[in-house]
Amino acid sequence: MYPEIEYQLMKDHANELRKAADEHRRVREVMRGNKSERRSLFGKRRSS
Repeated sequence: MYPEIEYQLMKDHANELRKAADEHRRVREVMRGNKSERRSLFGKRRSS
């Protein structure tokens, strides 16, 4: 294969991995936040 094409494919793959890692990190943060705050279905804190 051509070196330019290989390089572009590696860059694209690295960007995809970076995006997936960011998404995973966001999901983990939300899950961690939900455990500590215990929000209701609509996102409001329970007062009782």
